[in-house]
Amino acid sequence: MNPALSCFIGYRYWRARKSNAFASFITFFAVSGIFLGVAALIVVSSVMNGLEGQLKQRILGAIPQLTVHTQAPLTDWQKLKQQLLSLPGVKGVEPSIANQAMVQSAANIQAVELYGIFPEEDKSLSPLAVNTFNDAFNALQPGKYNVLLGSELARRLNVMSGDKVRLLSGEGVIYSPLGPVPSQRTFTVVGVFEMGSQVDANVAYLHYGDARRLMRKSADDIEDLRLFLADPFLAPTVSPKVANLLAQQGIKATVTDWRDSYGHLFAAVKMEKNMMSLLLSLIIAVAAFNIVSALVMMVVDKTADVAVLKTQGLSPFGVMLVFISQGSLNALLGLLLGLVVGIGSTLNINSIMSVLGMHILGVGQRLPVILNPSQLGIIALGSVVLTLLATLYPAVRAAAVQPANALRYE
Repeated sequence: MNPALSCFIGYRYWRARKSNAFASFITFFAVSGIFLGVAALIVVSSVMNGLEGQLKQRILGAIPQLTVHTQAPLTDWQKLKQQLLSLPGVKGVEPSIANQAMVQSAANIQAVELYGIFPEEDKSLSPLAVNTFNDAFNALQPGKYNVLLGSELARRLNVMSGDKVRLLSGEGVIYSPLGPVPSQRTFTVVGVFEMGSQVDANVAYLHYGDARRLMRKSADDIEDLRLFLADPFLAPTVSPKVANLLAQQGIKATVTDWRDSYGHLFAAVKMEKNMMSLLLSLIIAVAAFNIVSALVMMVVDKTADVAVLKTQGLSPFGVMLVFISQGSLNALLGLLLGLVVGIGSTLNINSIMSVLGMHILGVGQRLPVILNPSQLGIIALGSVVLTLLATLYPAVRAAAVQPANALRYE
């Protein structure tokens, strides 16, 4: 058996003008279906990747990605920092403290998540400094009692730089004859940051020392470490390694990560992305069924040819290969067109939408796009495998043709 001969015959069948116009019509729609399915899958997946990446930067860049809370103050946190930095996936470690509180202005009162940080260390690790107006990030100095608010939070409180707000901490409550009295202090708003996400409405930043004093704790003690990861989505794998390292050092601590507060949001985005991919994959599946129909008609049309080829010594597998190669060429043509159009549309989607006058995210907003090469490989491989499976049934039917029966009336 010569596989090259079978593939050549399949190629000639593919190039020849079809005598059955209906089979040609179905073949055209099969190729078009694969082309549209692959192109749409690439565009939608890339946009969903971009939206997920944007959320990851805007939300997970502003909150602790992984936090270590020790039961007792650390005696040498710098040494522990070096050990944590040696773990794969960890790109930064700094002292931090978080607490739920209320922030009150003359106009309104809002619940807020307070983060105490060291701006000089946080500046090189977090995108927060880049997204802070008027370099107010550097104004967080110990003992100055300054606070940095999210832009949406500042709008709701109706405050701007230089205004005074009162912070009431949920930690550091003292009990008096009149009942529990929360720890509170007046702070000066030194600026606002804007990450373009829900973080802007419920997060505020203080200097670490000021946050500790607000909670009636020693400003010099370090009990919490905030870890920055090369990829926040690595938290599930990095967290156990951090816990093991702390256990080896005899440090009793609790390790938490961003999934506790924002895991549901990213789980919803991931599920939406998977469902969209599944729905668009069904387009390719329908196109594969069209290939089955077209090849079955081709087998019926070429029954006499198949019988002649078998009488000349072509094996059943060789006959199968003829129709597998013919169907695969249709699939490859649709796949190549889909890849070219899909990648081209993805790279120029904002220009295309601008020409069409479409503004999905609002005027002036650009769709974020991340073209993932591994995802392209999965789409291409999945399409090829699906269409190859679709050619098996017609190919098996062709291989089962009996020359004597097929040529009885020829």
